[in-house]
Amino acid sequence: MDLWFLLVAIVSATLGASSAQQEGSICIKANAQSCGECIQVSETCGWCTDENFLSVGESKSARCDDLESLKKRKCSEAKIENPRGNVTINKNKPVTNRNKESNLKPEQITQIQPQKLSLTLRSGEPQTFTLKFKRAEDYPIDLYYLMDLSFSMEDDLENVKNLGTDLMREMQAITSDFRIGFGSFVEKTVMPYISTTPARLINPCTGNQNCTSPFSYKNVLKLTSNGEEFNRLVSQQQISGNLDSPEGGFDAIMQVAVCEEQIGWRNVTRLLVFSTDAGFHFAGDGKLGGIVLPNDGQCHLENNIYTMSHYYDYPSIAHLVQKLSDHNIQTIFAVTGEFQPVYKELKNLIPKSAVGTLSANSSNVIKLIIDAYNSLSSEVILENGRLPEGVSITYKSICKNNVVGTGENGRKCSNISIGDEVHFNISIESKKCPSHGKPEVIKIKPLGFTEEVELVLKFICDCDCAAKGEPNSLTCHNGHGTFECGACKCNEGRIGRVCECSKDEVRTEDLDANCRKDNGTDICSNNGDCVCGTCECKKRENPAEIYSGKYCECDNFNCDRSNNKLCGGNGRCECRKCICDTNYTGNACDCSLDTTSCLAKNGQICNGRGTCECGSCKCTNAKFQGPTCEICPTCPGVCTEHKECVQCRAFEAGEKKNTCEQECSYFNLLKVKKLPQPTDQSFPLTHCKERDANDCWFYYTYAVRNDTKEVYVVDTLDCPAGPDIIPIVAGVVAGIVLIGLALLLIWKLLMIIHDRREFAKFEKEKLNAKWDTQGNPIYKSPINQFQNPSYGNKAAAL
Repeated sequence: MDLWFLLVAIVSATLGASSAQQEGSICIKANAQSCGECIQVSETCGWCTDENFLSVGESKSARCDDLESLKKRKCSEAKIENPRGNVTINKNKPVTNRNKESNLKPEQITQIQPQKLSLTLRSGEPQTFTLKFKRAEDYPIDLYYLMDLSFSMEDDLENVKNLGTDLMREMQAITSDFRIGFGSFVEKTVMPYISTTPARLINPCTGNQNCTSPFSYKNVLKLTSNGEEFNRLVSQQQISGNLDSPEGGFDAIMQVAVCEEQIGWRNVTRLLVFSTDAGFHFAGDGKLGGIVLPNDGQCHLENNIYTMSHYYDYPSIAHLVQKLSDHNIQTIFAVTGEFQPVYKELKNLIPKSAVGTLSANSSNVIKLIIDAYNSLSSEVILENGRLPEGVSITYKSICKNNVVGTGENGRKCSNISIGDEVHFNISIESKKCPSHGKPEVIKIKPLGFTEEVELVLKFICDCDCAAKGEPNSLTCHNGHGTFECGACKCNEGRIGRVCECSKDEVRTEDLDANCRKDNGTDICSNNGDCVCGTCECKKRENPAEIYSGKYCECDNFNCDRSNNKLCGGNGRCECRKCICDTNYTGNACDCSLDTTSCLAKNGQICNGRGTCECGSCKCTNAKFQGPTCEICPTCPGVCTEHKECVQCRAFEAGEKKNTCEQECSYFNLLKVKKLPQPTDQSFPLTHCKERDANDCWFYYTYAVRNDTKEVYVVDTLDCPAGPDIIPIVAGVVAGIVLIGLALLLIWKLLMIIHDRREFAKFEKEKLNAKWDTQGNPIYKSPINQFQNPSYGNKAAAL
């Protein structure tokens, strides 16, 4: 585990070093010619204003580097120009703790804090601030009910006629300040959307149906707190008709959004309920009726009727989204089940909108509105205005129960109840300074709310020292440039470190001679360019590697190396020669003067058997080895080496008994009952166990303390006891007897087994016998009978 953490630490350090090197590379490669150019490269870049900072051969752009590199190059912190951005809060009114008894006006309610900030931005340096949002209790609501009055909505109109008072009653549980309005729409009044015959223009319905003339959009009732008035005017409405299925609802939504005065919108929560049982026309569909002009997004209500439906095309979805967002209107689509998929797709394109399923006759419209409002109001989504070029913004939300959101989810928080506080950490970063350099203003607001946060963005485009510049300074070759931030900023047509050359008068042949060392052939040692008779050294890919010198003859990367490190990692390279750190020496600074690594466990340098050179022991006796000359493969062990001397001094025995005083007085000996343990000592201690000629063991320790050898010996020998003869003889006799008895038993057992096998064989043969039991089967008669063969032949002749 420790090894793992060590590897992680090494990798982290390597990556950190690589990152720092990369930043330094960015600063140097930018080739910045002024402090203003330098600070635009990266937030880590600084500009050294010290007039004596540059060494011979370094170009003006070498003043721009990362901060750590500038300090290492001996630029004092006071001389480093490194302006930083900041955040200033200009207006910070606390959020309102409102209830129904507060009687506050809508404009007195605050739900987001702070309200105005100023941000000073430097390129590459993000500035972060926190917004707090708190949903206020009893917040006023304006609700506008926009209804499709085509013929298919006839039964729905009947149920909406009492909507005003019923909805007022239900909304009392949410807010004491509620207003409601009503509008209706059908379709554009041109072919092929409606029939333009005179009779159909008066009554577009067939049969005996009494319908009102077709219209595009009509504002029936502006927002009011009088529910009875809503019921009365809605009761007077009549159904109309059209020819195609999609309706002109988008025209109506656009007019409701942009005609704030005619609708009566206040700066409170604005809800638009869009009720229909059909689809919608959108931009481009107007061409079917010969309408080609895009919708202009302006209010065209005359006597509460939209009069330009025949002139302007339907608005696009994007245009509609923009206007609804600009006017902080939250949309609730109350549509029948057949068109749910269509309007759910539309909802995904319109922020802060909801879709509810409308019953066939709109009988559930109140519940639908309440549920949709609760869903919309429990979610806050931040949006910002157009960002200036090069400016980016990121959000991080800290929502209810400390739920954190990042990316697109960082813009919003859900499931917010009344009184809940949520926070948003917002970071704004500028990638470059705008061309005009003037402050920019952007606004951030929660969708569906009228409150907003104003951000004033100011940009750091130049260093403070630039304002103190001296135009036409004598320092810049008799006034050919402005001396600012420790360097010359040349006038048009002048070049050189101090603007000493004119682009039109430079004669390369004459000036190159000043760039050759010792009248050689190489210009600037082939490591630089000759500019106005002065060498400007080249920059390498690695910003830490630098050419320097009047003729660029020096560098800081061609010194001796050790362990693949420049100057062994223990010094710095100056003009191809190592300058070693303290306690190091050698051409590659690879020789350490520290003797700590040569100390042995006994505190002696190299165990007293060698010298410490460059942090390593050089053993004076070739038989000793190891980091501190502690190993001797051919030497006896410590215990064996001192055995004879310990034996003769402690017990007056052994091979050195007669020469003990002469050969064994090199240590102090102390007899003890119990030997000391290694853990009890602060110096190395060796435990030994040896045996003498009488097979007795003796125990001792050997140690070196403060150059004094000490031996502790147990004062008694550990000798084995002599053998007891009687038990041995008795044991041998008993063993012999037992072995004899065992052999007899085995013999007897084998004989019994053999007899039984023979008897069994006899019994088997007896059963197989076939003769008469009264005769002897092996008896043979002693009488033999023979017949004369010739006797038989004579008898036949007779």
